[in-house]
Amino acid sequence: MKFFQRLGRSLMLPVAVLPVAAILSGIGYWILTATGNEENLVGVIFKVAGGALLDNLPLLFAIGVSIGMAKKPDGTSALAGLVSWLMVTTLLSPANVALFRGIEEEAVNPAYTNLENVFVGIICGLIGAWAYDHFKETELPDALSFFSGRRSVAIVTAGVSILVALVLFFLWPLVYTGLVGFGEFILTLGPLGVGIYGFLNRLLIPLGLHHALNSVFWFDVAGINDLGNFLDATGTYGVTGQYMTGFFPVMMLGLPGAALAMYVTARTTRRKVAAGVLLSSAIASFFVGVTEPLEFSFMFLAPGLYVVHALFTGISMGISALLPVRMGFGFSGGFIDLVLGWVNPMAQNPWAIPLMGIFWFVVYFLVFRAIILRFDLKTPGREDGEIEDDEAATPNGEGKYLATATAFLVALGGKENIVDLENCATRLRMEVADTTKVDESALKRAGAAGTMKPGGQSVQVIYGTSVQFVKDAMERIITGKAEPVTDATAVVQEQAASEGGTATAVRTTHLVRLRQPLAGAVVPLSEVPDPTFAQGIMGPGVAIEPTGGEVVAPAAGTIGHVFPTGHAVALVLDDGTELLIHVGLDTVQMKGEGFTTLVEPGQRVGAGTPLLRADLSAIRVAGHPTITPIIVLNDKDAQIELV
Repeated sequence: MKFFQRLGRSLMLPVAVLPVAAILSGIGYWILTATGNEENLVGVIFKVAGGALLDNLPLLFAIGVSIGMAKKPDGTSALAGLVSWLMVTTLLSPANVALFRGIEEEAVNPAYTNLENVFVGIICGLIGAWAYDHFKETELPDALSFFSGRRSVAIVTAGVSILVALVLFFLWPLVYTGLVGFGEFILTLGPLGVGIYGFLNRLLIPLGLHHALNSVFWFDVAGINDLGNFLDATGTYGVTGQYMTGFFPVMMLGLPGAALAMYVTARTTRRKVAAGVLLSSAIASFFVGVTEPLEFSFMFLAPGLYVVHALFTGISMGISALLPVRMGFGFSGGFIDLVLGWVNPMAQNPWAIPLMGIFWFVVYFLVFRAIILRFDLKTPGREDGEIEDDEAATPNGEGKYLATATAFLVALGGKENIVDLENCATRLRMEVADTTKVDESALKRAGAAGTMKPGGQSVQVIYGTSVQFVKDAMERIITGKAEPVTDATAVVQEQAASEGGTATAVRTTHLVRLRQPLAGAVVPLSEVPDPTFAQGIMGPGVAIEPTGGEVVAPAAGTIGHVFPTGHAVALVLDDGTELLIHVGLDTVQMKGEGFTTLVEPGQRVGAGTPLLRADLSAIRVAGHPTITPIIVLNDKDAQIELV
């Protein structure tokens, strides 16, 4: 499974070239159509420029996979992928196959005329990556030292490619026949087959294996080449595009309808947080067809709901194939690709796609809302535990990604726990030394849409389309090229309170020693009459039955967040402990009445600094318990000791 995860990530590199081809081809078609002149120079230039990429897509896959599959690659791995591609495709060209067999070129098996495809490109990329990983540090005798190290990679690649070409000489006709047979079988099913393909496409998203399925139908692996034929306008009008059309209504409007359903069903106190996740994901889905951030926001929280989504996608694909509607894309089924492909000669009744999208928007919204409420699914904003809206200011630009990277590394068990770090379009893909050190709750608080553990030591963190910047920031921290934004590791420190009442947080293993933040009797957290706190869902801690309403900082640190209603405050202590002080139960319903905040987010405080004041009598009059939980948010094994 690890191999296929890495392969799925690697395929995204050449696939990312497709938007460029789509834009160029789309502009070319717009110009040619608007002018009514098929020989318009500008239009032809753009059209041919887009075709230059599409015609060489298998070569791009060979190079991209060689880079993506190699460990810590450089230009050498890309060169190795190119060498393998040239060796295999040249040796197995129809002319050379005819020479090897001693027959006329016209008598050569048609499989060899279709050898330059994405499937073979992937094989060549794998050869290049393997040769790079195993021979980039090879040391040869002094007489051959010129060919040591990275110079040996291309030589080994050529040798292995000859052996692979020999295997393909006998095996490729069988493989090709099988792929064509599978494609032809789906084709015989008509719209039903298209629907089955759409359903399987979504189901394979969590494993990253949908790219392999797509290659059969989108590229020239089994003779279908739906994507290439559409962009090149070389397909069959009314047929070409059927394996892409049904994605548009779902990606553009269906999934945003699901996002709206998740927003309206979120808890009132969590809607702002949910909106931050869902709105940006819905925009990405609508405009560019990048659906993973939105899909991963509920895929693991409500897997049954994701199956419904996959089923809806299959139905949309089947209905689109049944109707006289055809459209294709260069990257994905978003608004941009719809506009670019609108005047493509292969486009059929594109005006119907927005209407279908409106239908799916309503269906997704109503069905998702009903299922979420009926089965109390924990979609964004409905998770167990009252975690209030966090409006604390966050750094922008590079600082933002360094802050996220710092938090991710802490939640992943520290940089020493990271064995291998890569990313695909929306996910961090890692190998870790110890998966038990991965804190999924902390990752989510730091901005992750979800976490996946495919097996073994593999861990995936779903972030979004900006994941590359987070990955780069993590690498800079790991290699020492950048400093963490905060010291997020536990500090083993033993320091008594000095004269004058100053104090610091003390961490010995999982012990957090703090000054008591407000006057009153200390009670176990289990005695709090709220299961969210009593069962430690939000984290371990203690509680205080207060006799006074002034809350002070229990140790030196920084204000992480002051809730708008003033009933709670979050701190990041100097040892990295994330602490929540929540005055009373359900006091968020008081909407700030009876509370006065005395600090601001980002403010530096010392032990004893007043944080907020609460009117205990007002809390009691409102019918709420005054018991105040003190929770550690980022260490499930922590124990608080108040002094």
